[in-house]
Amino acid sequence: MEVKGNHVNVLANYRPISNLPFISNILERVVVKQLTDHLQRNGLFEEFQSGFRAHHSTETTLVKVTNDLLMASDSGLISVLVLLDLSAAFDTVDHNILLERLEHAVGITGTALQWFVSYLSNRLQFVHVNGESSSHTKVKYGVPQGSVLGPILFTLYMLPLGSIIRRHSINFHCYADDTQLYLSMKPGNTHQLVKLQECLKDIKIWMAANFLLLNSDKTEVIVLGPENLRNMVSKQILTLDGITLASSNTVRNLGVIFDQDMSFNAHIKQICKTAFFHLRNISKIRNILSQSDAEKLVHAFITSRLDYCNSLLSGCPKNSLKSLQLIQNAAARVLTGTRKREHISPVLASLHWLPVKSRIEFKILLLTYKVLNNQTPSYLNDLVVPYHPIRALRSRSAGLLVVPRVFKSRMGGRAFSFQAPLLWNQIPVWIRETDTISTFKIRLKTFLFAKAYS
Repeated sequence: MEVKGNHVNVLANYRPISNLPFISNILERVVVKQLTDHLQRNGLFEEFQSGFRAHHSTETTLVKVTNDLLMASDSGLISVLVLLDLSAAFDTVDHNILLERLEHAVGITGTALQWFVSYLSNRLQFVHVNGESSSHTKVKYGVPQGSVLGPILFTLYMLPLGSIIRRHSINFHCYADDTQLYLSMKPGNTHQLVKLQECLKDIKIWMAANFLLLNSDKTEVIVLGPENLRNMVSKQILTLDGITLASSNTVRNLGVIFDQDMSFNAHIKQICKTAFFHLRNISKIRNILSQSDAEKLVHAFITSRLDYCNSLLSGCPKNSLKSLQLIQNAAARVLTGTRKREHISPVLASLHWLPVKSRIEFKILLLTYKVLNNQTPSYLNDLVVPYHPIRALRSRSAGLLVVPRVFKSRMGGRAFSFQAPLLWNQIPVWIRETDTISTFKIRLKTFLFAKAYS
């Protein structure tokens, strides 16, 4: 058994671990490859499900959601974001419902379907504590934890959810069992919240019928948009189908803290707090570490936090990014033994580290390159529009993008659909026209490096 959380005395925190043989993992990889090809070829994937899919990630998910919310705010709309929480979702999958889904929704029949029946059937579970084991019982629910096939089976189990949400004209996005709903509207159109309430009711009904439990206590709601507009709305809404609205001014969304202004200041503050904690611990043992080992620790505990979903910080004010740059500076000093009074730029350059702002630009431009080369989810493709001049000009072959018009630089100006073409058009043609992603990364870093330390 695995303990979820720090409270070992709470039985609800325990969940099973599947002890799977090596040969099973190899076989599952073969099946996953064939199943994925079938789903991709027949367009059976849910477009807005980003969990466990190639070219999809938490970052692409949040780029799409954040872009929609920022552009809505730029147009003078307020948005209500609901983050749904499921209790032990992977452990409550009903095998009969899953097999029915595979047959009727995915089109798997005959021998292939019987293989899945065999895969799910006759698995046993027991509790082993201090050398003593309980009696064995059959597993009738859930997909094997830690299996190769389990995650994709779960996403197929959740397939009907997208259709239910679409019926209510609500925007949504899923990442595995994390589902978020968001609705944008004019402040005077709060009657549209009825759609959100009805959608939540239908989701609860569907989940109950599919042995999934929506945890209302952990489901969060936040109002986003200009302060004067959201205050008008917040006074009119107290609950959404039993979910308290004004529970918090911030919510954690796939590891990123969203605040009501979409400034990400709370997220940056949390990164700084956590990173400095780890950096102090690394500095205490730096003397006994080799340069290589010290670099690994810094990248694992510091740089990874600076880079996680940093594309969301594009267009943020310099003051907001200053604290993140201070973290990188401190990490460079710990790594190289540089004193506080010594200039840090030459040190960063010697380590071949791009400054924080340049790292953000690198991520945005890399995502843009992937969009233009069909290496990102389809939901990002519409956010980037190639520029086609009316007359035959030399710029036709330059690979430029259309920069959309925005009303408020602090909102629409920070959206991916604005920042991506803005930054893309500023890099040289010899970088934009790169054939491979590996060469693009090298050329782009060289360009940004020279720009940062010139």
